[in-house]
Amino acid sequence: MANNTADHPQGNSVAEVNHDGDFGCTMVQLRDLMELRSSEAVGKIAECYGDVQGICRRLKTSPIEGLSENTTDLEKRHAAFGKNFIPPKKPKTFLQLVWEALQDVTLIILEVAAIISLGLSFYHPTGKSSDYCGQVSGGVEDEGEAQAGWIEGAAILFSVIIVVLVTAFNDWSKEKQFRGLQSRIEQEQKFTVIRQGQVIQIPVAEIVVGDIAQIKYGDLLPADGILIQGNDLKIDESSLTGESDHVRKSLEKDPMLLSGTHVMEGSGRMVVSAVGMNSQTGIIVTLLGATGEDEEKKVKKAKTQDGIALEIQPLKSEEGAESEEKEKKKVNVTKKEKSVLQGKLTRLAVQIGKAGLFMSAVTVIILILYFVINTFGVQGREWTAECTPIYIQYFVKFFIIGVTVLVVAVPEGLPLAVTISLAYSVKKMMKDNNLVRHLDACETMGNATAICSDKTGTLTMNRMKVVQAYIGDKHYKNVPEPEVINRETLEILVNSISINSAYTTKILPPEKEGGLPKHVGNKTECSLLGLVLDLKRDYQPVRDEIPEEKLYKVYTFNSSRKSMSTVLKNATGPGFRMYSKGASEIVLRKCSHILDASGKLRAFKAKDRNDMVHKVIEPMACEGLRTICVAMRDFTTEPDWDNEAEILNDLTCICVVGIEDPVRHEVPEAIAKCQRAGITVRMVTGDNINTARAIATKCGILQPGEDFLCLEGKDFNQQIRNDKGEVEQERLDKIWPNLRVLARSSPTDKHTLVKGIIDSTVGETRQVVAVTGDGTNDGPALKKADVGFAMGIAGTDVAKEASDIILTDDNFTSIVKAVMWGRNVYDSISKFLQFQLTVNVVAVIVAFTGACITQDSPLKAVQMLWVNLIMDTLASLALATEPPTESLLLRKPYGRNKPLISRTMMKNILGHAVYQLVITFTLLFAGEKLFNIDSGRNTPLHSPPSEHYTIIFNVFVMMQLFNEINARKIHGERNVFEGIYRNPIFCSVVLGTFALQIVIVQFGGKPFSCIALTIDQWLWCVFIGVGELLWGQLISAIPTHHLKFLKEAGHGIPKGEFPEEELTEGSDEIDHAEMELRRGQILWFRGLNRIQTQMDVVYTFQTGQTAVPGALRRQPSVVSQHNDAKTVSSPTHVGISSSSLSANSAAAAEPPTPASSSTTGN
Repeated sequence: MANNTADHPQGNSVAEVNHDGDFGCTMVQLRDLMELRSSEAVGKIAECYGDVQGICRRLKTSPIEGLSENTTDLEKRHAAFGKNFIPPKKPKTFLQLVWEALQDVTLIILEVAAIISLGLSFYHPTGKSSDYCGQVSGGVEDEGEAQAGWIEGAAILFSVIIVVLVTAFNDWSKEKQFRGLQSRIEQEQKFTVIRQGQVIQIPVAEIVVGDIAQIKYGDLLPADGILIQGNDLKIDESSLTGESDHVRKSLEKDPMLLSGTHVMEGSGRMVVSAVGMNSQTGIIVTLLGATGEDEEKKVKKAKTQDGIALEIQPLKSEEGAESEEKEKKKVNVTKKEKSVLQGKLTRLAVQIGKAGLFMSAVTVIILILYFVINTFGVQGREWTAECTPIYIQYFVKFFIIGVTVLVVAVPEGLPLAVTISLAYSVKKMMKDNNLVRHLDACETMGNATAICSDKTGTLTMNRMKVVQAYIGDKHYKNVPEPEVINRETLEILVNSISINSAYTTKILPPEKEGGLPKHVGNKTECSLLGLVLDLKRDYQPVRDEIPEEKLYKVYTFNSSRKSMSTVLKNATGPGFRMYSKGASEIVLRKCSHILDASGKLRAFKAKDRNDMVHKVIEPMACEGLRTICVAMRDFTTEPDWDNEAEILNDLTCICVVGIEDPVRHEVPEAIAKCQRAGITVRMVTGDNINTARAIATKCGILQPGEDFLCLEGKDFNQQIRNDKGEVEQERLDKIWPNLRVLARSSPTDKHTLVKGIIDSTVGETRQVVAVTGDGTNDGPALKKADVGFAMGIAGTDVAKEASDIILTDDNFTSIVKAVMWGRNVYDSISKFLQFQLTVNVVAVIVAFTGACITQDSPLKAVQMLWVNLIMDTLASLALATEPPTESLLLRKPYGRNKPLISRTMMKNILGHAVYQLVITFTLLFAGEKLFNIDSGRNTPLHSPPSEHYTIIFNVFVMMQLFNEINARKIHGERNVFEGIYRNPIFCSVVLGTFALQIVIVQFGGKPFSCIALTIDQWLWCVFIGVGELLWGQLISAIPTHHLKFLKEAGHGIPKGEFPEEELTEGSDEIDHAEMELRRGQILWFRGLNRIQTQMDVVYTFQTGQTAVPGALRRQPSVVSQHNDAKTVSSPTHVGISSSSLSANSAAAAEPPTPASSSTTGN
């Protein structure tokens, strides 16, 4: 092949140890070249390589044919220039996760208490008789029993180990799952390259140096490259340089393209010059030590580089780690307020924690006081040195009881339930075509009150076809036969459509016989190419005759232009011809002539234009057709091509076409479901208002006889802006509640609408808004929305980066599925809470009153830990994996302020707690009579387990097991078994817990303070447990509205509680629960509030998956100590957190603009 004849000048050929010698330039040379910018780079290329073609020759590649698919050649390139892969940060090892789990305050306290208890149990004082120290060790006749004092301490330590291992395993599997999810996203990311003359898409990881890549509007560049050919190319480099202005790229001025930057306009081709760790992004990642490879070494090396002391701290140093952690928190949670559920859970956990701490402290104080008064007051004993260890052992026992009350009071299972529920939902949502990038988006979607949807591709099929045309003064209701059109006009029309469209847009033969042709590229352009085929002509020969290199100038389509134009130099004589196409009313306004039936030019005046709008365009639009005008203009001399207003004027209209994009069959039903579920659907489109209204009516967004608004972007802006052109919230509040269709809207209008709805104070609660978007310019709106949906098929990389969820099928019905899953997550957490809090209330009251009355908790520390572990971990698994049902869509959204624990749930919690407490206390104070056994109350230290307390423990667990079935319903439904067989996890958890309980009671012995029970006793225990189900029916029969005294709990943050300054746009997220803690100054709760730390799942996921481009100047001295580089969804680029641009850096030329971090999503 021609591209393999490389003419390398001898001086430049470097034979290194690796394969660099096979190519005319080394990796280092290319890397140094990519460090240069604009004129410097152009000069260097000219000096060393001649031109870009020279670089292609050195790299043995052809600018037109690309590389061959030769495997040996590709492997050589991998060896010489590296792979296009940036290794992610190493995951935490299992041992690190164990260590993290051990940091929990309550567990540390238990460990300390258990160790003290263990130590004291081995201390046996000699001398005085045991009676001398009071009733302390009376009743322990058996020598062996006295030696068994160590068992309780050991059992507590063992239980703590189990809890820690379970927590660590959950974290580990969670991280593994998200890494799997991330790698799936990476595999799905493909890029267009030319190989053997064929345009193909390959995974970004397979791109090699020397590949010829095609770049277009909306792409996120996966590697560094040098421009070979470009049309109107503008790049957003803010993720690397912090400059928010788009950089124009051209061969003459600045041909350097960098990985991790976004194509905001235009198209072109580049030769890949650096990949993976050698690309500019890779170099920055190496500097930041974010790939987990020899971080300290690299940072120290970076410090000495160029003799400039960088302000990067070794990331492993304590201070550095701390600031990195803080930074991570700051960066990862840049959503508005914290996700709705998280906010409510955090507040609830704090409240429960406070109550638990209070109860446990009171328990310990009462136990100690009672013991001291009884021993030294009533019995009048002296405190002697010999008795000290025995007394201390008692105090340790009291302390353990207190800590146990606390352990049971704090719902550790809550973060686990959230984690499991979200992880389970995310996995299942993949099957429903929702690829969740940010975990909290899944749950926020359940609260959505408004959806702002695009029209094309989301509500419609995005399979466009020209069905009507106005050519040569005649309106054809169907595509005309080519014979009826003037030959010259037809020739001009075919040329215009073939040349003035992206050459990547094609119509390929159907994949299956009898199927529809495959549309590749822009769907509107595909419909116009389809028109050429319908007119019995072919576009490919025209393109072959005029390849992309011969196009003199291209004005690519963008949202402000709403048109695309291509200029050709006349082959025969002087002058130029420009072909244009775009939105009909916009292009027609610029037309001064039109081609008549005979193909001659005729003047086209304002009156003619108005006639055409009324007679042609409006009737087409009212049928839901999209209207496009195709026009042209001839220039005799070369004009100033940068004066766009002058160029795109004085056009000649060739034809106007009506394009049909049918509504998806399933959309009207999906929108009806949304409306029933209390969600308002709005259509935001760039189309003509009549087209938009017609489609909205077909979809059911507009209902006949309803008074809803349909506005064009221009009118919308007039109504919401004041004289100075600023958006006024008050004006916006008058419009958005009734607005259903926003047509001819720009991405800015979309962002204004979304922001206006979110910031609005109309109505009781703040709106939760979901937005769909596919274009590059939709990025700001997708980021501003509570949940941003990007289109997986039609969406650009930029939109996907800014989104929270990617719709892999671009279908509106998938959004409805997301709502269903979101509500299901919310309900799953509520179910778990209902169950968990019942256990907590009962266990705390039983331990507290039991300890105060009998000086010993009826439920021992180890038993409590078992209840806590099993009921927390297994119940969260069972209740958090309930599949969603359609009935979830029959109720209104919960909203931000709706409490997590409703009145019905509170009724269930208290109702079941009453039943369990009555049973437990009856057994505690009268159990020995009922079962005719010895009493277990007031037994001395280290006495053997009693049947009495074993029965209490067993009954307690049985009641929880059957109450778990009750907890499946939280809205007062009667049938608690409904759909139970659809959740095999639930069934296996309940049966598994039952089996384990049998093992513990029958064989647990001393460590579990249990003694084997008879079959009769077992049947009674199970019978009392089944009573829970019957009691549940009784509770659900009581109407909730009569129980006004019941308080709800777990509210969101009421509006009034936000101080003004906290609500400023773009300010860092404020954790209101933490503010509450600060007020209380109770550091203890930092440990208890495990929602924050264990919800790491959300943070892990975001860290692993999102680019948060911010600002990082090229000079090494600017990298601040707060840099937080994160590996992103593609293996090839990295996002630098917004804090990367150090404000105190002297080298920064000017402060970054706020827009610098607004390109992609967090």
